[in-house]
Amino acid sequence: MVGILLITHAPLGRAFIEAVTHVYKDPPQRVEALDVIADQDPAEVLSMASDAIKRINDGSGVLVLTDVLGATPANCTQSLCVPGEIEVIAGVSLPMLLRAISYRNNTLETLTEMALTGGQKGVCRVAGKT
Repeated sequence: MVGILLITHAPLGRAFIEAVTHVYKDPPQRVEALDVIADQDPAEVLSMASDAIKRINDGSGVLVLTDVLGATPANCTQSLCVPGEIEVIAGVSLPMLLRAISYRNNTLETLTEMALTGGQKGVCRVAGKT
């Protein structure tokens, strides 16, 4: 099963895990959050992320989800990317994460594509009464 690591501005990652636990009634296995605090040393974030990846990777790979491209959490993920082993997506949303969890028994490549689709389809205009 592919592991999932959230690297986000605090407290977003843990909040996503709480939301997923609410939806599925149990905490997801091999899903961790690394909430980056203001002015945290990027080298420390990278070290913590590497440790988390080792914990959650059973050999199936890890999908890293981060929030804002160009910010510290996402910048720390660039050196983590290993195509086919560790994939990274920026712009995490709850629909993206729920989709990723639903497809974790597939390959990392399939999971990555399904997570992207979940994120894209999760953004839509809600029509109200006119």
